[in-house]
Amino acid sequence: MQTSRLYVGNLNYATTEEQLGELFASYGDVTSVRVLERKGFGFVEFATVEEAEKAMAALNETEFMGRTLRIDEARPPKPRTEFRRY
Repeated sequence: MQTSRLYVGNLNYATTEEQLGELFASYGDVTSVRVLERKGFGFVEFATVEEAEKAMAALNETEFMGRTLRIDEARPPKPRTEFRRY
């Protein structure tokens, strides 16, 4: 793992950024949390890679708000291609 940013998938749609941050805070210094509304996923960033690794190992495939979390290293967003309509 080279990044301290984690992808958190299979979230309950009612999950707030505050709730997600609280869940991950016991594994290290959470520097940012973002939940995408109505998408069922979000991102959590830690101060160090080690903290992110510890959180991923502890929380991947655990239940949170009735859903089994899927946690992985966040990948950079793919560049968007512009489509022209004629």
